[in-house]
Amino acid sequence: MDGRYLAIYIYPFSVLFYETLFMSTADWAVLLLTLLSIVAYGIYKSRGIKNIDGYLLGNRSLPWYHVGLSVMATQASAITFLSAPGLAYSSGMSFVQFYFGLPLAMIVLCITFIPIFHRLKVFTAYEFLEKRFDVKTRGLTALLFLIQRGISTGITIFAPALIISTILHIDLTLTTLVIGSFVVIYTTYGGTKAVSHTQLLQMSIIFGSLLIAGMLVIHLLPADIGLSKALHIAGKSGKTNALDFTFDLNNNYTLWTGLIGGFFLQLSYFGTDQSQVGRYLTGSSIKESRMGLIMNGLLKIPMQFAILLIGILVFTYYQYHQPPIFFNQVEVQKLKESPYAASYQELEQKHTQLFQQRESLVNGLGTALDQDDQENIEFSRTALHQLNAQMQQVKDSTLTLIKKNNPAAETNDNNYVFLSFVTKAFPKGLIGLLIAVIFLASMGSTASAINSLASTTTIDIYKRFINRNATEKQDLLWSRIFTLIWGIFTVVIALYANKLGNLLEAVNILGSLFYGTILGIFIVAFYMKKIQGKAVFIAAILSEIFVVGIWYLDKIPFLWLNLIGCLAVMIIAYFIQLSLRNNSAVPNTSNTQQNNLEK
Repeated sequence: MDGRYLAIYIYPFSVLFYETLFMSTADWAVLLLTLLSIVAYGIYKSRGIKNIDGYLLGNRSLPWYHVGLSVMATQASAITFLSAPGLAYSSGMSFVQFYFGLPLAMIVLCITFIPIFHRLKVFTAYEFLEKRFDVKTRGLTALLFLIQRGISTGITIFAPALIISTILHIDLTLTTLVIGSFVVIYTTYGGTKAVSHTQLLQMSIIFGSLLIAGMLVIHLLPADIGLSKALHIAGKSGKTNALDFTFDLNNNYTLWTGLIGGFFLQLSYFGTDQSQVGRYLTGSSIKESRMGLIMNGLLKIPMQFAILLIGILVFTYYQYHQPPIFFNQVEVQKLKESPYAASYQELEQKHTQLFQQRESLVNGLGTALDQDDQENIEFSRTALHQLNAQMQQVKDSTLTLIKKNNPAAETNDNNYVFLSFVTKAFPKGLIGLLIAVIFLASMGSTASAINSLASTTTIDIYKRFINRNATEKQDLLWSRIFTLIWGIFTVVIALYANKLGNLLEAVNILGSLFYGTILGIFIVAFYMKKIQGKAVFIAAILSEIFVVGIWYLDKIPFLWLNLIGCLAVMIIAYFIQLSLRNNSAVPNTSNTQQNNLEK
């Protein structure tokens, strides 16, 4: 190889080695030991895979607690631990309402979806649709899933790449490629069996780390500020707004949006998204799968509440320690080196002055809370809102400068809030543990997603349309090939994910564009027995166009798209079927199969 090209390949890795010195030896020891232990355990548990039943569904042999933790690990991606605290820091606790429909969705799934999927012994949820309707409906639904899940998985790969890139000051593209390649290789080798077993350990480490992180944030607050007082201080700034009972179509996060829109989103995600269906199909029986989903329904909201609570505590921490104007220090550094440096310096000085005023006010609020002085508490609350508004104006002016300096810059810094806090405030060793947690979450959710993409491509495309008589050896080989192909695709998507703003919202918006339509197809399949394949196929296409159109107009919160898409499929399919009355004399064999299943 020519020496010049060799230098091109070696230089980025020499930079990587140099920049890693910014983390302590203890941090790297914790990070590497945690990751290597997880990978080694997964490889050990996945040895001896001989067919696609073992590769895609782990031989359907897992107990309920294993199923439950695997389901939770698949949903709790690195985005959850990266974006949620930042979202709470900037907007408060209202995002927790997003999950209020989850327990209800778990009940419906346990009653309807799980028994049918188990009795049919399907590999994917979409196999059922061909038995109920026809092959084109199965193919369309599988295609909608592949598009949605393929793109969203790229976002989940990007999230930890963003963390490592920011901490170590390494090029984001290089970091994305390194992390993506690591996950793809691991998933291609191990399949579902490795994914499920490693997720059991991952969630145990994640739960323990969250507890440590929460306790440490409280410890870092001033000596006289405990948990209760910290929440009171955050509350006076409007950050503890966990419940919103208003029926406001302009608000993404209210009780009703979470219960209704969230219910349909969660029902579609857990009932029709193969990344989750594949998790509970690994259960050894209907009972084990049901108990696993119930476990998820009971633990998910408290877990998400705890993550958001950490973000609230970080907000309180920054009432006593000056936060940066903008948490993405990469863009700030570019601004300091630009022609706008003098303007930024003026804004920084104003920001410092406002913070000092706010710090004095917060100290006064703490005294008023101790004395239960309602008059001073109310005065402090009003003054805090005014000061926070002024600090926001300074930030907005900074964002304007950032945009002038770099029109392509991302001006949403929610994803950097928790990351910035951890690297500056946590002791050595714990930084490595928190980064390991984010890595583990990324590994679990990304591996499940890529595995589900490969499962759907293998079962619903390859075995159905390309090679229906493939041997077990061929099936296993192509499952691994499709895993690799989808892994490469998701890495490519990850390279462009930095333009999507808050990653947590981006993933949920993307899901809402497709999940309603997919759920509508399954609802028709289960409950509207007189509707046949042609009607639901046309209805699904029209509904998806309708949902995308509404989203483009940006008139209502995205969570409602799940309800709209589902209802649109049901209503349109009903009226199309009425217009096809000439087919009513033809026996509906698919309905007979459905009736036999229910019996």
